[in-house]
Amino acid sequence: MDLKPQRGKFITLEGVDGAGKSTHIPWIAAHLRQGSREVVVTREPGGTPLAEQLRALVLSEPMDALSETLLMFAARTDHLRQVILPALTRGAWVLCDRYTDATVAYQGGGKGVSADLIRRLAQSVHPDLMPDQTLVFDCPYEVSRRRLSLSGRAPDRFEAEGQAFFERVRAAYREIAQSAPARVCIVDASQDMDKVKVEVNNIIITI
Repeated sequence: MDLKPQRGKFITLEGVDGAGKSTHIPWIAAHLRQGSREVVVTREPGGTPLAEQLRALVLSEPMDALSETLLMFAARTDHLRQVILPALTRGAWVLCDRYTDATVAYQGGGKGVSADLIRRLAQSVHPDLMPDQTLVFDCPYEVSRRRLSLSGRAPDRFEAEGQAFFERVRAAYREIAQSAPARVCIVDASQDMDKVKVEVNNIIITI
C-alpha cells in the first residue's frame, strides 16, 4: 500500500498595498486548519533568514527595477527550497502572502520590467509550481491610502509610490486574473471586513 502523503495545496494572497490582505491571513489559516490539517503560513519576499534579509533590502534600499526583480527571485528560490516545497511534499497546505504574481504586477506592471524576463526567471525557479488558488485583494487608490495612513507606520518604498504606480500594479493584477480565471479570484477589499470574510470564505471552501 502506498503511504506517500498527498501533495498539499498552495494558496497565495495578492493585491495592492493597503488592500488589507495581510489582515485576513490569521482567520484564513485558522479556517484551513479545521480537521487537523497542517497549514504553513509564510510570506514573500521572506520566509527564511536569507529571504528576510533580502526583503529588508528590497523594501528599504534604493535600487533599479531589474535589481529588485533579481532579488525577489533570489529570495523566492531560497523560500521555495526551504519552506514551500518541503511543506507541500509532506502534505501540508501553504498559505503565502505574495508570490510570483506580485513580481509580475509590481516589477512588471508597475516598473516596466520585461514580462518575458519574469516568465523565464519563474520557469527557472519554479517550473512546475504555481498556486492552486490565488486571491487578489483589490481596492481603489483612495481606500489604500486611507488604510495605510491609519496603520501608524512609515511606508516602505512600494507603499510610498504615487497613484500612477498604484494604478499600473492594480491593472496588472486584473490582467493576471483575466488570464487565469480558474486559479485567480479578485476579492472586493473595499468592503468592510465582515463582507470581505464572506467573499473569501466562499472561495476557499471550494478548494
